[in-house]
Amino acid sequence: MASGAFEAEPFLKQLTTRPGVYQMYDRSGGLLYVGKAKNLKNRVTSYFRASGLSAKTMALVARIQDIQVTVTTTERDALLLEHNLIKEYHPPYNILLKDDKSYPYIYLSSEDKWPKLGFHRGPKRRKGEYFGPYPSAGAVRSTLHLMQKVFKVRQCEESYFRNRSRPCLQYQIGRCSGPCVGLVSDEDYQKQVENSALFLSGKSQKVMKRLADDMERAAEKLEFEKAAEHRDQLQRLQDVQASQGIEGSRGELDLLAVKQAHGQACVQVLFVREGRVLGSRTYYPATQLEEDESSVLDAFIPQFYLSGRQTIPQEIVVSHKPNFADLLADTLMEQSKRKVVIKTSVRNARARWLQLARQTAESNLDSFLSGKQTMAGRLEALRRELDLEMSPTRMECFDISHSSGEATVASCVVFDSNGARKADYRKFNIDGITGGDDYAAMQQALERRYRRLSKGEGVLPDVLFIDGGKGQVSQAQQVLEQFELTTVKVVGVAKGTTRKAGFETLIDGDTGAETQLRGDNPALHLIQQIRDEAHRFAIGGHRGRRSKARKQSTLEGISGVGAKRRRDLLRHFGSIRGVENASVDEICKVDGVSATLAQSIYDHLHTVEQ
Repeated sequence: MASGAFEAEPFLKQLTTRPGVYQMYDRSGGLLYVGKAKNLKNRVTSYFRASGLSAKTMALVARIQDIQVTVTTTERDALLLEHNLIKEYHPPYNILLKDDKSYPYIYLSSEDKWPKLGFHRGPKRRKGEYFGPYPSAGAVRSTLHLMQKVFKVRQCEESYFRNRSRPCLQYQIGRCSGPCVGLVSDEDYQKQVENSALFLSGKSQKVMKRLADDMERAAEKLEFEKAAEHRDQLQRLQDVQASQGIEGSRGELDLLAVKQAHGQACVQVLFVREGRVLGSRTYYPATQLEEDESSVLDAFIPQFYLSGRQTIPQEIVVSHKPNFADLLADTLMEQSKRKVVIKTSVRNARARWLQLARQTAESNLDSFLSGKQTMAGRLEALRRELDLEMSPTRMECFDISHSSGEATVASCVVFDSNGARKADYRKFNIDGITGGDDYAAMQQALERRYRRLSKGEGVLPDVLFIDGGKGQVSQAQQVLEQFELTTVKVVGVAKGTTRKAGFETLIDGDTGAETQLRGDNPALHLIQQIRDEAHRFAIGGHRGRRSKARKQSTLEGISGVGAKRRRDLLRHFGSIRGVENASVDEICKVDGVSATLAQSIYDHLHTVEQ
C-alpha cells in the first residue's frame, strides 16, 4: 500500500455511480470495512463529508489508506458479494455474526422397513424427512424424549437394531414398540411413524383427532388395552399443546428482535415451525461503528441466512424495519427458490411472539452489558496490580496435567474483554520428556505455541499466566526471549503452602517479585477464573489421552507385529499379561515369530513396563 494520507478528492471524482462493493484498507494492507451500495459514488462520498460523521466513523476514515471497488450488475449481486467478503475476511469495522455452528434437526429415515427418528446436524444427504431447525441440541433431545414416550418409534442406530435377538431396555420401560424382534405389526408401527411426522410438522390437531378415532374404535372392539394406550397418547399431546401454546399458525416463521445500547447490539431469534415455538437463540454481533437497530438487521440477516447453516423461512418478522428490507427479501427468495416476506407489523400470536423476543433481547442485553462492565472492572484492576499501561485485551494461561508422568497434556486457554475465547483454546500432547518433568513439559508447550505466534500465525497475548512457581515462570521467560517476544507480560500463579483459593502468590516474570492479593480483589478473581479454566481444560485433555492409550494394546507399535500376529500371540499365551511374562524362547514358539522378532517383542514390552 502507498504511504501518506488517502487522497479522497481525486478518487471520488472518477468513481462510478453504478452498484457495487467498496473495500477500505489501512496502511498495512489490512481490510478495515466492506460495504455495498446502489450508487458507489454517493455512498463512498458520504464518508468524506465535512460534518455529520460520528466519532467512530471518523476513526475509521482516519485509518483509510486505500479504497478498492468492485462494480456489480445489480444491488442484489452487491449484497451477495459483500456477504462473501465479510464471511472470508471478518473486517473489524463491520457488524460480525460470530456463529459457526450449524443448526440441529430431527431426522426421520424413509428407506428403512422400520424407520427411525434421530438427531441430525450437517448436510441433508440422506433420504428422509428433516424437522426443524431447532435452536439447540438440547431442544432436539427434549423433543426426541417426548416422542419416545408418546409414539414409541425406534431411535437406535442401525448396527444396534439389526443385531438384537431380544427387546432392549427402551422396550422394557415402554419407550419403544420393539420392531427389532417383531413385537409390533408393520401396520401399527407405520401409524406411529405417520403420527410422529404429523406432530413434528405441527399438525398436532390432526394427530389428536386420529388418536381419538383409534381409541373409540378399539373400545368398540373391546380392545381396552389398546384404547387405554391411545388415551394416554392423547393426554400427553394435550399436555404438550397446553405447555407450548400451539396456535393455528402454519409454515416456517422466524422472529428477530434487536436491541442496541452503549455500542453493543443484541439480536434475539425466535424459531416457530407450524405454530410450535421450538426455542430461541441470542446473538451479540460485534459492532465498531455507531449503528442503529435497522442497520444492525441489515448486516445480521444476510450473515445469518446466507451462510448455508440456517434454513430460510417463508416469513421473517422483525422488530425494526431494515433499511434494505425489499432487497433482503428478494435476495433470500432468490437463494431459497420460494417466496420470502419480511414483516414488521403483525397481530395476534405473531405480535405476542415478537413482544416476547423484544423483552428477551432487552433482558439479555442488560445482562451482557452488566457482565462486560464487571469484566471491564476486573481488567482495570488487573492493569493496576500488574502495573500495565493499558488494560489487557488478550490473556493466555498454561497448565500441565498428567498421572505420575503418564499421558502428559498441556493446556492453553485464552480470555479477552468478553471472557473465555474457547475457539482459541489449544491442547498439546507432550512427548519425548522424562515422565513427571513439569518444567520440560511447560517448555515444550510454550515453544510449540509461541513459535507459531512469532511467525505471525495468530495473535499475541498481552499477559501470559503460568500455573506454577518460579521454575515454570523462568521457562516461560526463556521461551519468549528465544522468539524475541518481549512485549508479553509473564505472571506465575503459585498455589502457596495452603493450596487454598484466595492464597495464591503472583510471581512477576520480569523482576521475580512475589505478591499476594486480597481475597476480595477483582483482579485476583479474574486470575483465579483463568487459572481454573486452564486446569479444567488440561485435566480433560489428559483424561482423554490416558483413556485412549489404555484402550490400545501394548503390542501395537512393534515393527513386524500386525493384527494377525497380535492375535496369534494372544491366542498362544491367553492374555497380554501372559505375553509380558514370557521369555524370548517362549515367544519364539509362536508360529511365524523369528528369534529376532521375539527379541524385539520382549524388549518393547519390558521397556513399556519400566
